[in-house]
Amino acid sequence: MINKPDRNEIRRRKHVRVRKKISGTPARPRLCVFRSNANIYAQIIDDTTGTTLVSASTLDSDVKTGLPFGGNKTGAAAVGKLVGERAIEKGISDVVFDRGGYIFHGRVSALAEAAREAGLKF
Repeated sequence: MINKPDRNEIRRRKHVRVRKKISGTPARPRLCVFRSNANIYAQIIDDTTGTTLVSASTLDSDVKTGLPFGGNKTGAAAVGKLVGERAIEKGISDVVFDRGGYIFHGRVSALAEAAREAGLKF
């Protein structure tokens, strides 16, 4: 009997497919999103050097104090705003959005909209 892949395996396959086409450069780094059931994470990555330039998550003390739970749209919006502000402080304004194989809906879109409102362009 053939085992069916689970949801996370399907997401990983989609992410690999997307990563073949999307790459962060020094001029336009990649805004990568990862979400778990309890938290959401965002990183701005320069793929040419393999370094993380900016990161934010619902586990950061700046975000965690104002949120009762980090795994919802409110938490995602707070992380999007924080990562956008940190990127603008470092001089990063243009990014490539990598949704990590997730559907652009709910928490992922809330993070993206908050990052746009903070000043990021993608």
